[in-house]
Amino acid sequence: MAVLGTAAVEALIPVAALIGIAFAMLQWYVVARVPVPSHAGEDDGDGGGGGSKQHGHGVRGTEEDEEEDGMDYLLVEARCAEIQRAISIGATSFLLTEYKYLAAFTAAFAAVIFVFLGSAGRFSARPSPCAYDASRECRPALANAAFSAVAFLLGAATSVLSGYLGMRVATFANARTALEARHGVGRAFAAAFRSGAAMGFLLASSALLVLYAAVNLFGLYYGDDWGGLYESITGYGLGGSSVALFGRVGGGIYTKAADVGADLVGKVERNIPEDDPRNPAVIADNVGDNVGDIAGMGSDLFGSYAESSCAALFVASISSFGAEHNLTAMMYPLLISAMGLLVCAITTVVATDVAEVRESDEVGPALKRQILISTVLMTAGIAAVTFLALPPSFTLFDFGNDKHVKNWHLFICVSAGLWAGLVIGYVTEYFTSNAYGPVQAVARSCRTGAATNVIFGLAVGYKSVIVPILAIAAAIYAGFRLAAMYGIALAALGMLSTIATGLAIDAYGPISDNAGGIAEMAGMPRRVRERTDALDAAGNTTAAIGKGFAIGSAALVSLALFGAYVSRAGITAVDVLSARVFVGLLVGAMLPYWFSAMTMRSVGSAALRMVEEVRRQFEVIPGLAEGLAVPDYATCVRISTDASLKKMMAPGALVMLSPLVAGTLFGVETLAGLLAGALVSGVQVAISASNSGGAWDNAKKYIEAGMSEEARSLGPKGSEAHKAAVIGDTIGDPLKDTSGPSLNILIKLMAVESLVFAPFFAAHGGIIFDHL
Repeated sequence: MAVLGTAAVEALIPVAALIGIAFAMLQWYVVARVPVPSHAGEDDGDGGGGGSKQHGHGVRGTEEDEEEDGMDYLLVEARCAEIQRAISIGATSFLLTEYKYLAAFTAAFAAVIFVFLGSAGRFSARPSPCAYDASRECRPALANAAFSAVAFLLGAATSVLSGYLGMRVATFANARTALEARHGVGRAFAAAFRSGAAMGFLLASSALLVLYAAVNLFGLYYGDDWGGLYESITGYGLGGSSVALFGRVGGGIYTKAADVGADLVGKVERNIPEDDPRNPAVIADNVGDNVGDIAGMGSDLFGSYAESSCAALFVASISSFGAEHNLTAMMYPLLISAMGLLVCAITTVVATDVAEVRESDEVGPALKRQILISTVLMTAGIAAVTFLALPPSFTLFDFGNDKHVKNWHLFICVSAGLWAGLVIGYVTEYFTSNAYGPVQAVARSCRTGAATNVIFGLAVGYKSVIVPILAIAAAIYAGFRLAAMYGIALAALGMLSTIATGLAIDAYGPISDNAGGIAEMAGMPRRVRERTDALDAAGNTTAAIGKGFAIGSAALVSLALFGAYVSRAGITAVDVLSARVFVGLLVGAMLPYWFSAMTMRSVGSAALRMVEEVRRQFEVIPGLAEGLAVPDYATCVRISTDASLKKMMAPGALVMLSPLVAGTLFGVETLAGLLAGALVSGVQVAISASNSGGAWDNAKKYIEAGMSEEARSLGPKGSEAHKAAVIGDTIGDPLKDTSGPSLNILIKLMAVESLVFAPFFAAHGGIIFDHL
């Protein structure tokens, strides 16, 4: 028997979640001590301290600095507050509008879940034979339909909350990071990283707490029907990823339309700096960082966490854990997540209080250490949880057979996913950081124009797929060999066990990017912008690492959900030589390309409108180019908002409808092929797209920063090589921030949706193929 008792498990999980929330609040409080003055007596929208002008820890520079810079720092502070408020209002307005659309969608889809699952059991309110043990009676199909719909709504609500809270944290921190940069890169790094940690711990802790509460509340009705309980809980993951898909696509279209429009006209045509206040698209660009890279990313990683947890819980419920009602062992996935929160808290303290950053060249290594330290500490944490919560040996469901497993087998499964994530992170850093050869080669290729830059960037993206795929394959083999599909689900959970740290370093990037934009628009000294640029360059790499984690975990989660779907649909074997399966395989492999085409075209058409509007304003507003007039920022914000809300619908519908159409019309075997094809194809496209975009972005920054003699020979800003780099960056923007990160949601969302609707497909699917 396990060392931990039921009472201890019931206490440890919520306590760890509450500790995580408290730690997030502490980070928030420390950042809030940097005052941002209210603008014209109005609330700045972030709850920060009003117009304090203190020295030292405050925002004012020293008198010597003011004398040297020759500028009015009171005016600079007021500008920072005004810009931050504009960004916050724009981001909040967009998200609230987007969430109104999503509220209607989630309500309608919850009704679809109820009708489809209810019809699978003819809306019976009587107990029915259990799916995995016909000798026992379980809760009626009508109840499963209702609870699945409720779980879906709960997951959607938590995903919305994750995105919104992330945006609020980011808009709270951006001006504070810019103001702290006046006192050194170390203080600015601490502000940005603490803010990212506040978001990371808030989201990870809330996700764990809500899932744990849902399991316990649903359990009041289901009692000892654990199979039905955890089957209905899978709706939680479906709700989370459904909202995340629209958030990623909508936010990605918003931010990249503004970014591409601002760069093409501002940098290439007008030769003005990035984030120059004369550029009409600059506010929309900064708003986009928060609604796309922050809110969309927060919902995305929450969805990954929810689905990996639901997959592990569902597979465990039909094993000996569920049959013997061993609650401690059943809660093993949630205990892993709880341990991860404690480990990430220790890791964060190392970055902010133990090994503080003091110079610009220490920023990248500090972020890199976060991944390594959290991985090493989490390995020990996994061992502790494994040997305390699991019995020495047990049996797991393995497609009709009992697989005998020892507790140390599960330790290897979780650790394999954890260390595969580290490998993916470091490989991603190598291919996207301008400190290494691949990005420097992309920068050198700009000597001969944009065409060679694009060729080199694509090559870097394609090559970057190799090692991550091998790492994912190794984790899959280890997991399946030792613990069947449960092992794969645990490998996915292992990769996401340090999600709080992953979110912290991911959110750090957009916060630093916004800080640089605010510094430029507020007219801060050049030295301040150089410090924020150093933070931003490292942030581009951390964002790529975060996307790598999300894609890798999505592959593992999707495969685990695929196994659960095959089991629930009653498929004994998936034969690729079967015509039904192979047809699904081909179509599934095509879907990521269709989806990418839709999202890329959406960004392109929105960016086209943005470019035309920016050009128009430079032509018709007298004195704009000279800085004597204020551009019409609101029109550019409206263009991005309208485009993203309209264009996100079609890609989202493609993903949501594909499993329903395939399962209903062509049957469970064709749907199994569809899921396998989408998984294999989508992972490759997502990694290459994200890393190509990251390489192009950092090649541009390598030239702009003049980080070496070679980089200086390619510059300065406005040179032909720099213009070629900007073109490559604009091509990569929709790849790395719209299509690439959205594809990981595609593969896992289709899998969890198929699992939720598996009873309906098994009962009524195959309308066409059954008659041909």
